[in-house]
Amino acid sequence: MLRIDSIERKIIPISELDKAIGRWELKGKRIVFTNGVFDILHRGHVTLLSEAATLGDILVMGLNSDVSVRTLNKGSNRPINAEQDRAFVLGGLSSVEAIIIFDDSTPYDLIKQLKPDVLVKGGDYDPAQTNKNEKDYIVGSDLQRESGRATVAIDFVQGYSTTSVVNKMKDGKG
Repeated sequence: MLRIDSIERKIIPISELDKAIGRWELKGKRIVFTNGVFDILHRGHVTLLSEAATLGDILVMGLNSDVSVRTLNKGSNRPINAEQDRAFVLGGLSSVEAIIIFDDSTPYDLIKQLKPDVLVKGGDYDPAQTNKNEKDYIVGSDLQRESGRATVAIDFVQGYSTTSVVNKMKDGKG
């Protein structure tokens, strides 16, 4: 059973990331990274994170901050849950080892700093896409290619998205 303090320890300030990376590298850990808003946690999220965790030793979750979410055109009422609450819920998952909250509109600089062994996104993205202007481009995949590290798209769980959950709630069907 996870204790609250062990959940909170998973939330690493970006200023402490280099120290955490150093500890993981010393232990020879294979780092997997994914990112997103994860506003209302659902089956699709849990599936993605569970499968991503199997690709290495440490799953690091880049979590869009509240400021970042507002730049992503997710809707005027998003995020629904505040960043610290979203981070805490994610920290309660055994598949997630560390959470880094970032303010940028993309995790590009975070990926550049972390240098994950594996970069993961959901299957609605294309790891082979090289055109940064395309919707299915995985941010940071160019860094992964340049350094010989992997980018993986995990199959999307059909019917599960935060937008669909929000719409069901609006329609009184949730």
